[in-house]
Amino acid sequence: MTKPVMALYCATFFCRLRGLTFRRSLSAMDGLLLVQKSDSRVDAAIHMLGVFMDLSVTWINSSDVVVDVCMARAWRPMYIPKAPARYVLEISPAHSSDFQIGDKIRFEEVGTG
Repeated sequence: MTKPVMALYCATFFCRLRGLTFRRSLSAMDGLLLVQKSDSRVDAAIHMLGVFMDLSVTWINSSDVVVDVCMARAWRPMYIPKAPARYVLEISPAHSSDFQIGDKIRFEEVGTG
């Protein structure tokens, strides 16, 4: 069983565009969940330009199934998932082996205080 990751829900265009750009670090338990309107390979693509750290990236479709995973390296131009995805989970490389293609993911909303 994978330990939970606290990811900021990021569904607006500007939030997704900025992502983790210009961040210099990310704690092992934090992340960013980029949310698209529907499954897509193109819309779920990410860039790492201006990102100063490597990230473990997990692409998840609208059925909450992992469709791709990769280690995204800092300053690389683009990563495109192998299959259409609605969600892109960007987390610490410490979680690089936590998710595999075919895994079923469960999302839970957590209050801010």
